[in-house]
Amino acid sequence: MIYKNIKAIREDNDLTQKQMAELLNVSQNTYSQYETGKIEWTASSLIIIADYFNVSVDYLLDRTNEK
Repeated sequence: MIYKNIKAIREDNDLTQKQMAELLNVSQNTYSQYETGKIEWTASSLIIIADYFNVSVDYLLDRTNEK
């Protein structure tokens, strides 16, 4: 899965999908679909997550192993 780092970073920080959904101002169902790849992430959502966890968008996209 392309976005495995997003799920991993969420779990490493003990956050639920509901908490992540609240961060992104989407429903938990929508967040779940993002995380499973059923719908594509928006650029703005990736930026919010990257800023929140202090990592690069490239890391979230699994383009680099460096956070």
